[in-house]
Amino acid sequence: MEQMNQEIELDLRELIYIIRRRLWLIILVTILAVGSSGVISFFVLEPIYKASTTIMVGKPADYIEGNQLQIQDLNLNQRLARTYGEIVKSRRVSEDVISQLKLNLTPQQLKSKTSVDLVKDTEFITISVTDTNPERAAIIANKVAEVFRDRVMDIMKVDNVQVLDDAIVPTSHIKPRPSLNMAIAGALGMMVSIFIVFLLEYLDSTIKTPGDVEKYLGLNVIGTIPIMQDS
Repeated sequence: MEQMNQEIELDLRELIYIIRRRLWLIILVTILAVGSSGVISFFVLEPIYKASTTIMVGKPADYIEGNQLQIQDLNLNQRLARTYGEIVKSRRVSEDVISQLKLNLTPQQLKSKTSVDLVKDTEFITISVTDTNPERAAIIANKVAEVFRDRVMDIMKVDNVQVLDDAIVPTSHIKPRPSLNMAIAGALGMMVSIFIVFLLEYLDSTIKTPGDVEKYLGLNVIGTIPIMQDS
């Protein structure tokens, strides 16, 4: 047991020695990774802005019995909210928005910019649009809500759709996130550099210390010749 502990301690010391010997490489690669990520985040990637509008959706008139509110109405409206979410991202709504705003986008591209979130345990849905232009993001989000409100009346025969909050122009972007990107790049750079260090050590077959002679050649070291410094 004691011998095993000694071997573990020896291996640990050897690993530390390997890392310390090429610590400069680890630091250099990590700094380069963080620096590159920062340059890309600040100067290359376009900022992405997000604008959101909130809509309250009711149930179609066909579901109303005797014009009285039933106890299951809220649950029904929550289930219908998922259907409304699909209508928001439908091709018909996208084509109308593109046509009215004269956007240089395809319906699929607009769909990729649009997200619909169901507010848990409520009748509300949030329509969000991302774009590199904050004003355009708000305009598109409001137009999607407007077209949806008109279309859902035709498709679902519902007339109780209300826009609670119009989308406003966002003042800050959601992407890129330089701090997060640089932190991830730093961690990846450190891991890659450590891997390179151990790979170089594995490929290096030169004998550098008396310990290497005993370890790799199985010979006892009788003596060493010290390096003399010029006086």
